[in-house]
Amino acid sequence: MFQYQQRNQYFAQIASGFEELAEAELKSLGAAAIKVAYRGLHFEADTETLYRINYTSRLIVRVLAPLITFDCHSDKYLYQTALKIDWSQFMSPRETFAISAVTSNTPSLQHSQYAGLKVKDAVCDFFRQKTGERPSVNIPAPDIGIHLFVRNNRATISLDVSGGSLHKRGYRTARVEAPMQETLASALIRLSGWDGERPLIDPMCGSGTLLCEAAMHVCRIPSGFLRTHWGFEHFSDFDAKIWKKVKAEADSAMRPLSEGLLFGSDTDPQAIRATRTNLKKLFQGGTRPPGALTVEGSVHGAPAPPKISVECKDFRKIERLENTTIVVNPPYGVRLGSRETAEALLKEFGDFLKQRCTGCTAYVYAGDRKLLKKVGLKPEWKNDLNNGGLEGVLGKFDLY
Repeated sequence: MFQYQQRNQYFAQIASGFEELAEAELKSLGAAAIKVAYRGLHFEADTETLYRINYTSRLIVRVLAPLITFDCHSDKYLYQTALKIDWSQFMSPRETFAISAVTSNTPSLQHSQYAGLKVKDAVCDFFRQKTGERPSVNIPAPDIGIHLFVRNNRATISLDVSGGSLHKRGYRTARVEAPMQETLASALIRLSGWDGERPLIDPMCGSGTLLCEAAMHVCRIPSGFLRTHWGFEHFSDFDAKIWKKVKAEADSAMRPLSEGLLFGSDTDPQAIRATRTNLKKLFQGGTRPPGALTVEGSVHGAPAPPKISVECKDFRKIERLENTTIVVNPPYGVRLGSRETAEALLKEFGDFLKQRCTGCTAYVYAGDRKLLKKVGLKPEWKNDLNNGGLEGVLGKFDLY
């Protein structure tokens, strides 16, 4: 038996700053014995819980099933150990695979790409020796994902249970430059405490990731609803009956979106088109959730019936907001160009919050921690959250 089969223990990869949120989410989904570790969380789960976590978690990037953990002081020993794994339990020579690797503090394996290459060679040589054939590598969309993690001369080889990063929900078919990652957007919605009791607006919506995640949250749409590939389906111990049960239970909890809850705007017509495209994909792609979505607003005169209001509009032209939750990731860097422009925008947005948002609560995420100060308001609290390697921060502002 492999390590994950002996202990029912798995590893959840998460972004930096997500530890507390992800631990609470794992507990709510039935995981046990959760322990914070480097770049993620160890946890225990039975088969049903494992499938539920993959299908419904909004914060986890990927779930790994460890096959073997061992001391590793050389590339040769890494290759020999990987060669001894019975890879035929998880794939055939006709299926494709891909290797991802992370190494640190290990002199003999300083380069992750080289370490991953040694495992790739071992997998191919295993099948050559056993069958005379070798499987092909397919990096964009493999049947089986294999993950290598080496730190301080201690290595773990794992299988990708999720079958690719879980942040790829499937709705983002259109995008603008520098989009927010879906898991981060979901974290912002969760930290805002928004539950659909009052409207939510993103006045700088970009490609609509925050709006999509807010809609998924309030409509209880599973994060994996649009996904068609799962790594665990290739495992020898895959239980199709349990998977069908988990999916049916999660899908049955979905509910329609109430009208007048979600609003988005942006000054960029391309961003508005992307937002509308992604929202429609979320609600109309594949099997449609209850309550078909229509998106209100116009880009160059293209009308649509109301449900979610998405407008090509500058926040400075919004006359007033009252008793509304504002969640926003102001553009900076790529979309704005200069830092000076980003700082000026944050200052103007802060003035907008102070002067026109009575009774609202604003949650402002800045990818650069220093930019949050330009809002000119004292936050009730701040929460550090990384976004694709950027050390960002979320600030809460109560507006009286």
